[in-house]
Amino acid sequence: MGKSVLIVDDSMSMRQALSIALRGAGYDVVEAVDGGDGLRKLDGHKFDLIISDVNMPNMDGISFVKAVKGLPAHRFTPALMLTTESDTEKVRAGKEAGVRAWMLKPFQPPALLAAVAKLITL
Repeated sequence: MGKSVLIVDDSMSMRQALSIALRGAGYDVVEAVDGGDGLRKLDGHKFDLIISDVNMPNMDGISFVKAVKGLPAHRFTPALMLTTESDTEKVRAGKEAGVRAWMLKPFQPPALLAAVAKLITL
């Protein structure tokens, strides 16, 4: 079984684009539509990386990462924010929540895959 990545994004087209890039590189992918759905998908699963958007309904990405880091089984799971947000205050809040990397949309698959590989091997 390959390395597994949880994608949390309310945009179906973004989840599909990420899934295609990640599966093409050999990763197992699970998709969630928002932070609440992402927390439910964590139950009983081990993920090597979480990729989340910031702006989502029900539970935003920063709140989601805070909640993930509060779960003993997932405290050390690296999180990458893939978002349109570049506001320094949002980036700071994300880092404080436990986000390890911040990338802006639209993403280039080679750059994304390089970041994913680096985060998973840390």
